[in-house]
Formats: sequence, C-alpha cells, structure tokens
Amino acid sequence: MAEHHLKASAETAHWGWFQAGMAPALTIDSGDVVTIDSVSGVPGSLPGEGFHIPPELHEIHERAPRNPIGPHILTGPVAVRGAQPGDVLEIRIRRIGLRQDWGYTLVRPLVGALINETDPGFIFSRLDEAAGTATLPWGTELPLDLFFGVMGVAPPPAWGAISTIQPRAHGGNIDCKELRAGSTLFLPVWAEGGLFSVGDGHGRQGDGEVCVTAIETALQGEFEIHLRRDLPFDFPHAETADELIAFGTHYSLDQAARAALRRMLDWIERLTTLTRTEAYMLCSLAADVRVTQMVNQEQGCHVVLPRSALTGVMKG
Repeated sequence: MAEHHLKASAETAHWGWFQAGMAPALTIDSGDVVTIDSVSGVPGSLPGEGFHIPPELHEIHERAPRNPIGPHILTGPVAVRGAQPGDVLEIRIRRIGLRQDWGYTLVRPLVGALINETDPGFIFSRLDEAAGTATLPWGTELPLDLFFGVMGVAPPPAWGAISTIQPRAHGGNIDCKELRAGSTLFLPVWAEGGLFSVGDGHGRQGDGEVCVTAIETALQGEFEIHLRRDLPFDFPHAETADELIAFGTHYSLDQAARAALRRMLDWIERLTTLTRTEAYMLCSLAADVRVTQMVNQEQGCHVVLPRSALTGVMKG
C-alpha cells in the first residue's frame, strides 16, 4: 500500500465536466491510499477579510480548464492501474477534514426544488472544525457533517463530455450525506483506469438539498481505493459499518425511488438466501427510502437497509 497526496491546482483541477480519455493527474495501484484536496466556489462566491481562502483557488480560477456545462471544480482524475470497463472501484472514505473556515449557500433563479418561489439569496457560514460547528449569519449553530457532494469516475466514452450537475451511472453529483468518513462507495468502471475525481465539498446538507446548495466548502479527503472484479454493480452503491445503500436517479423522483429499491432487492438476493419476494417484504419492514437530492435535474433517491436485518440469512 502506497500513500499519495493529490493537491488542488490548475494542473490537477477540471471544472465543470467528466469525460473518458482525460489525462490522469495521478496513477495508483489497487489498495493505495490517496489524500485529495478540493476547492469550491467561483470568484464571486469568496468572502472578504478575516477568512482563510486556499491560495490555489485563485490560480484555478485563472488557469484551470473549464467547461461551462457544469459548475463544480473537481480534483483529479486518479487512474487505477489495470481498471477496465466492467470492473468496480471500491472507494473507502477514511477521513474528511476542512480546508477553510467558511462555506457558502445560495439560492438562484430557475433552480432548486421550489423554482422562483423565493428571492435569490447568498450567505456565508463560519465553520469551526475544532468545535464541530457551522454558524449561520443569523446565529443558528448546526453540527458539521462533512462529505463530498461529487465523487465519480469517467463516464462511458460514447457519452463524450458530460456535466458535473447530474448524477448518473458513473456517480458524480450524488449529494448523499451518508457518504461521510467511514463509508465506502462502489463505482462501476466505464473507461480505462476508472479516472476517479472528487469535489463539491459540503460542510452540512439536509436530505434533498432543496435550495440547490449545501454549505459549500473546501475539503480534504483520504481515500483507500481497491479494484474489484467480483461485484456486478452497474450503478453506484455504498455501505457503512451498519447499513447497505442502493441509489437510483431519474428525472422523476418516483422512478428514482423505484430504481434504488430494485437495486437493493438485487443486492439482497446476491448476498442472502432470500427470494426476491422475501427481500421485497423485508425492505417494506426494515429499509428506508430517502430522498438524496431533488435539484440536480436527475433527481436522486437511496434505499438504506440495516445490516442487522440480514442476520441469519447471509450466504456462506
């Protein structure tokens, strides 16, 4: 196991898009650990004096390659030697920390769950990692809950350049708050090397991310990445120490929920001795269907099943 540090810079950032064939910023072996720095925000979203701004953010604004189809600044991609389409990358999220003491939240026209039902708005929140708090400008104090909104691999080559906005089979803008430190994300590989990138750091977010932003901030993540050839996933899945998580996305929130449920039934069938009908009943009794986000055009749902619900029925 080797350890690497991929810093954010104009040479390691790609702004707004995913694409197969992108030159890797770093190439690693399966099992290696990569610490990745991220940044967040366009020039107009930076605070004034009294806050720490990662110095490379200005350089990235000036020189990083940008595709206006998407808003997110991503660090990467990281290629895994030997990864080929049909494989799966197992991304173990070992640690997440803040890189700055502020984050922003905005409402803008024509986006969000309630389009044009409120005025546009923009706020800064002060983030205190030692205290574990985010203080909103009107004084409300919320616990920090750090995670990366965007974690994804390159999409299938035939898709060309795609926006960072919509989550799809490559992962991307999943915006799932359960993907905090200690969780594991499984991403199917669609292009040689996998080409894993991260960004869209969140200080805190509620399920739904209803106004289209969380507390947007810069994060550092430590990832242990393994190449898997024994998993049949063709869409992102995740797990925590206590839960299994299956995702679904669709322009219809109803269809996203149904897709996530079908994937959970597939997973239960693969892991256990239960029939599909039994798995369906188990999910009705023990699983939760949650709204991941409802603002990324491709809306997201995830089904969360406690591992304890599978006690006594696991294969082998």
